[in-house]
Amino acid sequence: MKLQHKIHLYTSGVFAILLFLISLAIYFTFSNVTYNSELNSAEMNASNTAAGMISSAGLIPEEDLLRAFGPLNGAASIVTNDSASLGTAISAGQNELRNTEKTFYNNQLAEIVDLDHGKYTFVSIPVIWTDGSVVNLQMYESIDTAVSNLQVLRNTLAGVMILALIPVFISGRLLGNVIMGPIRAMTGTMKEIQKSGEFKRIPLEEKSKDELYEMGDSFNHMMNLLETNYEKQEQFVANASHELKTPLTVIESYASLIKRRGIDNPEVVGESVEAIHSEAIRMKDLTQQLLLLAKHGEQWKLSIEEFDIKYLLEESVQGFRNAYRREIVFEAEESIVASADKQKLKQLIYILMDNAIKYSKQEIKVKLNTEGQQGKITVEDKGIGIPEDDLPKVFDRFYRVDKARTRASGGSGLGLSLAKELSEALGMEISLQSTEGKGTTASILFQINF
Repeated sequence: MKLQHKIHLYTSGVFAILLFLISLAIYFTFSNVTYNSELNSAEMNASNTAAGMISSAGLIPEEDLLRAFGPLNGAASIVTNDSASLGTAISAGQNELRNTEKTFYNNQLAEIVDLDHGKYTFVSIPVIWTDGSVVNLQMYESIDTAVSNLQVLRNTLAGVMILALIPVFISGRLLGNVIMGPIRAMTGTMKEIQKSGEFKRIPLEEKSKDELYEMGDSFNHMMNLLETNYEKQEQFVANASHELKTPLTVIESYASLIKRRGIDNPEVVGESVEAIHSEAIRMKDLTQQLLLLAKHGEQWKLSIEEFDIKYLLEESVQGFRNAYRREIVFEAEESIVASADKQKLKQLIYILMDNAIKYSKQEIKVKLNTEGQQGKITVEDKGIGIPEDDLPKVFDRFYRVDKARTRASGGSGLGLSLAKELSEALGMEISLQSTEGKGTTASILFQINF
């Protein structure tokens, strides 16, 4: 069964059951009130009749008394303690009551009885008769009018329930269409994606941002992620094939050279091994950078913690001093605490410091200070700089400024692209200011924990 039909059936069924239960409650409540009212009225009539009969007993024959004080639509009897009848008066049209069984009761009794010819109130009241004996005044009174009213009520409730189910049935179908609309759209979009291979989205109306809107929005967000990952995968394949082609060609050429001339020429072997080793290292670094760039920002799996940025910079600067034997000046106004992924931030700083060392022979300055409500890390060099026209493009993958990003210096054109990705993943802002021939300053802005 389709989901729409299940929704339709469930909503209609539940409402029908509720409407049926409410109708039953209304009917039984009204019938109980009606029957109790009839019984109270019958008891009151019987009490009044008994009082009137006692005042006239002995003066008027019993049957005349009963006809005078008995009900207009029923029967009245005087029953002795041996269940014999002293007299019975029956109203017109109620001759069937003549054959009812007479029974003496010690206590007053009032109840609704069902006889073959209808429903009656029955009241039996003990009365002291003229000879001193205790007799029962027993009265039957028809309640056909009340029964007819209850029948009308039953028919009315049944009709109302049937009429009410019509809009319920229609609204259930409309509700199913409303709920199934976005699901159908999503299913249709998925089928179109399967056929065309394109990433498509569900058109959303922002009138009411309910759960159905959230479902469609989540689907569109998922499509955005899939498309982004697909594009990154395509970029990775294209970038890898483009960038790995040269080192693989170099390795193949030197390997062929060793095969041809390396057996009897140690110099050729040494030169070839050194070149192959150098290209292998560059391939390893390039592959790692490509794999990192292939990740989406939400896949970095950040481990956020609170730490002192000053301590992290001191550690990074000291590591570069020892590794490259270069003069690196570190300046910090004060300790600044922030929340970030320590290893990812260190990797970002390493990329900027590595670029500064690579393209500058003079000392490098690393600074930490505050700028308004933010912290700021700067890496400044006095190197060859970047032309103004090239600055907007330096964060593009594989982009190299002619003078600075050459293969001879070991650059792959991926460092700043990776730095940009890392800064976005960390929620930081990276920027470059540079003057050709005078140097470059890289800046990182981040939020401070106060």
